[in-house]
Amino acid sequence: MELLNIKECDIKGKKVFIRCDFNVPMDDYGNITDDRRIRSALSTINYCLDQGCAIILASHFGRPKGEVDEKYTLAPIARRLHQLLKINVQMTEDVIGENAIKLAAHLQGGEILLLENLRFEKGETKNDPELSAALASMAEVYINDAFGVSHRAHASVEGITEYFDKAHKAAGFLLQKEIQFFGVLLDRPVRPFAAIVGGSKVSGKLEALINLLPKVDKVLIGGGMAFTFLKALGYDVGNSLVEDDLLDEAMNVMNEAKRLGVKFYLPVDVVAAEKFAPDAMSRLTSVQEIPAGWMGLDIGPATVRLYRQVLNDVQTILWNGPMGVYEMDRFSRGSNKIAHFVADSYATTVVGGGDTADLVQRIGLDEEMSFISTGGGASLELLEGKILPGVKPLLK
Repeated sequence: MELLNIKECDIKGKKVFIRCDFNVPMDDYGNITDDRRIRSALSTINYCLDQGCAIILASHFGRPKGEVDEKYTLAPIARRLHQLLKINVQMTEDVIGENAIKLAAHLQGGEILLLENLRFEKGETKNDPELSAALASMAEVYINDAFGVSHRAHASVEGITEYFDKAHKAAGFLLQKEIQFFGVLLDRPVRPFAAIVGGSKVSGKLEALINLLPKVDKVLIGGGMAFTFLKALGYDVGNSLVEDDLLDEAMNVMNEAKRLGVKFYLPVDVVAAEKFAPDAMSRLTSVQEIPAGWMGLDIGPATVRLYRQVLNDVQTILWNGPMGVYEMDRFSRGSNKIAHFVADSYATTVVGGGDTADLVQRIGLDEEMSFISTGGGASLELLEGKILPGVKPLLK
């Protein structure tokens, strides 16, 4: 998958609109707790500065549902960009209102303007052509560097591309890197290649699993989704999270793995609790002996040992989805231990964004991984074999 490249695009001295993904986590006081997505955009921004461009940055933040909400202002993002870039970052009061249009029109080369939260406009998530046209009118060149939202057909991601010809639109360095990394991972992985797939539901990962099976050598299942597979095999999993309507699909996945010669691993023990709460009574149990009415909330130590053994000889590891309810300390041990093992491994390690990236960052292992995707949903759709709506218009 070859994309229109920013380096092949004539941007020298031009006004450039860069769609970024600054949807970063913040605490209750408006302080950014993880600025990885902002730092990931710096190489594209700095490249445009070096070319003497006037730069308009645009991003969404949170889910304000098409209305102005001070809670979702991009002001903290503007401050962090100023700290990181060491230059002044102007910010608009609106998205395509009088203030934004005026500031964009007067923007000079070497200056940066950050638009207010794109999702303050109802038309953003509806891919409204009028909003797309208004955003496109601000600049001469469009650059998409927002991998984390490229699976959305939104006005600033897909709609806007219709107003730029192939000579005046391109992928930024982050988007290029993400697409290339997943391309190599899925087409030419160094073997043995193992996929660790977790998370709460099979439904969210089913297409990705089906697409991955012909490409991997081993699949290790964890998280809530494991119980749908275990129940399909006839185990009594108590009150654990199960998607009963997908039991046949789960069985089909396991049969297909067997047909393809892919080793398919499920947990052998779990940490079970009476209820879904941090203070619930819990105990360690094999998957055959989950007490009636209890639910599995994390993989147990025997499963951790098994999975470490299975991963010992692999050369490539793709990890998408935690092994348990990692947000609660009592049920995070399994995920944490797997994370440490993956980080210490000599394999190429790819973390598929979202919850897994958050987990790895929480325990300080983000620097130890070969690659951490900035988009959970987008990386999942790539694993499903889809061409993302924000990427399709940028294909050569």
